[in-house]
Amino acid sequence: MAVYCNQCGTVLPHSARFCSKCGAGVPAAVYGMPTKRLVRPLMGRQIAGVCAGLSQTYGWDVAVVRIITVLGALFSGGMIAVAYLACWIGIPEEPIQVPGVYPPSV
Repeated sequence: MAVYCNQCGTVLPHSARFCSKCGAGVPAAVYGMPTKRLVRPLMGRQIAGVCAGLSQTYGWDVAVVRIITVLGALFSGGMIAVAYLACWIGIPEEPIQVPGVYPPSV
């Protein structure tokens, strides 16, 4: 998918933050936002899937996220544990993929 300048219509590379012709800024949605939705996956989770969901969404290693979470829970006076519980409640679970009936019955 090509990226175009909103001011002059010049074709821009995907990594561009400014137009090379007119100097206009490229919207942040084009170059900086994650494309995956933050959900707690059904497969590969240990307790609630919070660490697995964060690692899948942002491309981090799940083992590193889990180690940081455990160390943070131990050394933060419980603040990371409270944040983990809030994420457990606030981040939705991955929807279950149910195969549809083919052909559709009428």
